[in-house]
Amino acid sequence: MLQVGLSLPCSPGGAAGSFPMAEPAEGDNTGTGQEMFGSSPVTIVITSEADTWDIDASSCLGCGQFVDWDRVPDPEQQAHIPQDILSKPLKELKKLAREGYWAASRALRAQVYHQLIQQVTCRLVTPDALVYRDVASRLFGKLSVSSHPLPEFLERCSMPTYCLNVEGVTALKKILICIGNLFPDITYSPVLPSLVALLLHYSEDEAQCFENISRLIASNAPHTSYIDQSFLAHQASCMTFGDLANKHCPAAHKLIASTSENVFEVYSKWLSWLFHDLPFNYAIRIFDVYLLEGQKVLYRIALALLKQYKLSVTSTELEGTDIKADLQAFVQNIAEHVTVEKLLERAFGIRLFSRKEIWLLQMANRKALMEKGITMVQSRQSFHLAVDMQNFSSSIVTVQEMRIIWSWIPERFSLFPPLLLFSTSEDGCSLQRFYTCCEGYEPTVLLIKTTEGEVCGAFLSSDWSERKKSGATSGFFGTGECFVFTVHPETERYEWVFIKKPELAKAVPHSRQRSPSPSPASLLGSSPDSRSTSSNHLTVPTPQRKGRLSPFLAIRHFLLPSKTASMFMSGSQEGIIIGGGGGQALSLDANLLWGHTEHCETFDNPPLCQENFKVQLLEVWGFQNT
Repeated sequence: MLQVGLSLPCSPGGAAGSFPMAEPAEGDNTGTGQEMFGSSPVTIVITSEADTWDIDASSCLGCGQFVDWDRVPDPEQQAHIPQDILSKPLKELKKLAREGYWAASRALRAQVYHQLIQQVTCRLVTPDALVYRDVASRLFGKLSVSSHPLPEFLERCSMPTYCLNVEGVTALKKILICIGNLFPDITYSPVLPSLVALLLHYSEDEAQCFENISRLIASNAPHTSYIDQSFLAHQASCMTFGDLANKHCPAAHKLIASTSENVFEVYSKWLSWLFHDLPFNYAIRIFDVYLLEGQKVLYRIALALLKQYKLSVTSTELEGTDIKADLQAFVQNIAEHVTVEKLLERAFGIRLFSRKEIWLLQMANRKALMEKGITMVQSRQSFHLAVDMQNFSSSIVTVQEMRIIWSWIPERFSLFPPLLLFSTSEDGCSLQRFYTCCEGYEPTVLLIKTTEGEVCGAFLSSDWSERKKSGATSGFFGTGECFVFTVHPETERYEWVFIKKPELAKAVPHSRQRSPSPSPASLLGSSPDSRSTSSNHLTVPTPQRKGRLSPFLAIRHFLLPSKTASMFMSGSQEGIIIGGGGGQALSLDANLLWGHTEHCETFDNPPLCQENFKVQLLEVWGFQNT
């Protein structure tokens, strides 16, 4: 049997030039050791076992030869573990993983990991342990020094080593080099070294670890992914996390948006929080549930970290602070703030939408990035996500106020700078002109300033031309991404009611249809005093064009307890309505002069300004290149 040691090219000062090792501090048992990949090749030195070290794997049968167990926290004490635990239904396994049952035994965790990964559906031709032994023998099999270039997807990526010993770190690099040889389509995957490192702690040998990580890489389960393998996919995941943070952590999102000029850059580190910054005993518990639940569970836990961070800081404390670095330091010292059990409990208390719905959002973000010119082989260093607001000019809101509104908008749209489509000061008070200028743009932002100086508006997810698709008596349209907001005298956003309570909106079969919507004419009067009630029905959904993704948060995806809670936007020759059910959040007459606002069930909002108001100025903003 051969063991592999590592020789590093040295700098003139004697240090390892391309692989600076982060040495653990004296007495450090947290398992957060890491290295940084450079662009130089790894030199693998092959020696006989007698020339290296003796392995004592008795502390963990079947695994552990790559681990410095003195740095690993002791197994947690648990209740009796049933003998048939691995044969239990998936739902029960998820419950056990969330409760930390695998942490009771290193051998059990190793067995569970291998069995769960073997059940992952993956591509027909997926490299296994035999392939690894063959490739590793060809690359590293001679008793000599051989140099191997790092896979391109690892350049400038950090490599947490957790509690791996020297041989474990070498095994990690060998596996990553073999992945680069056998998966040439991977162009960017910063999380991959961390996942391989965690698996190595509970693998019998390198070949088993390689086979298991290969199955996660090659997973082809519908609407499920484990590992992003390109910059495009990685950035889409980061944008998706930003969208979820916007919806589920509004206080933390507002804090980040107010203290950082580049929110994208802050959220681009979300996976690093989990599989780089967290100490080993937190990261491995996350890995327990990740294998059973996929990437969706990572979103939950990162959101829980964000919520916990908001509890520990204030905006005044962050003035002049690098919030990205502050967040990283917070995560690294998470044990001072919350236990891993409490963190997971809070994470699973966050009610996210279905895996399919999140997948649709991720696909929409990928599409937006591709429209921005990002490709599957895009290199990270030449890409920058930030909208320059310096040339922005509005008669209703300031640049800073527009930045706040922009931070509320789904990330795939806020990639693009704002574009003025319609203004009553330039285009006149004409509803027909409003439609002419706005049609063809999706989405849009509506801004209204009243004669009393109040400012409010709405983000509208759908093209106003949708009003024509159900005929002359078009009903409500739009998606759950619509929201209404106020700017003056207070700044507040009111989203679709099911954003905060997604558990009330259950998924429905694809074939389910909706009832017709009421005519806008039955909802609008020509003045604030001539209003009538609606029957509050929803429109029949328009069939999707072949090859087009269904929109994120389309109402046809959900079985809603009330049809009045999903009335987003409507337009006719008599005027426009935004939000319905028990009232309208905003309605404007055909002259765009008089409006009305009240509570509605769709957004669960209070009146956005004085209930009956006169319009002083109205603007509609679109997005360049959308």
